[in-house]
Amino acid sequence: MLEKLPDIIGHALQEVRAGLDQIAFNTLGLRAGTAAIQVTSLAFGDHGPIPPRYTADGEGLSPPLQWSGLPPEAGTAVLLVEDADSPTPHPLVHAIVVDLPAADGVLAEGALPSADQAGIGLRVGRNSYLKAAWLPPDPPPGHGLHRYAFQVFALAPGEPFSGTPGRDELMNALRQRAIASGLLIGTCERPDGSIRIDRAASAPVSSRVLPGG
Repeated sequence: MLEKLPDIIGHALQEVRAGLDQIAFNTLGLRAGTAAIQVTSLAFGDHGPIPPRYTADGEGLSPPLQWSGLPPEAGTAVLLVEDADSPTPHPLVHAIVVDLPAADGVLAEGALPSADQAGIGLRVGRNSYLKAAWLPPDPPPGHGLHRYAFQVFALAPGEPFSGTPGRDELMNALRQRAIASGLLIGTCERPDGSIRIDRAASAPVSSRVLPGG
């Protein structure tokens, strides 16, 4: 959707960014805690570009992820994906997943529901477009590099989430119950005059979705 914006808008908003300091990982103060969760992806390295297959310029699938190092006292884990460079007061939410097992986990590509993917039935919360789905990266043309924060949190046992929690509900739970966190940054940039990439040009990384382990 944003790929159709005129380049001049992206240039005008270049200095308007939520900021990396606004993502949940950097506002909760857990990095000095007793545990650090390792978050990685088979599709991109930390601070590396997210392949078009997982963005609005490709098939828009959720990327493969894995994490390890959750503390034994954790009750559940949650995944939060935010765009730290969205031209908004707060980071744009691209995905929320709650009630993940409190253990090392793996999500293969397409695990989250998206426009062309049903997902695997995870407890998915609302993104910033108020949909319980993966919102593919879609930065405005000419706005510069966007950093997408894939954040995994371990939560102590507590009150259950609502059916489709949003960021406010999730943040309240994290402030009360989060005991460890991990972060992986992926990047995406749409230069001036960007043209959508043919979806058929993106080759699959994996064909199956694994819920954990």
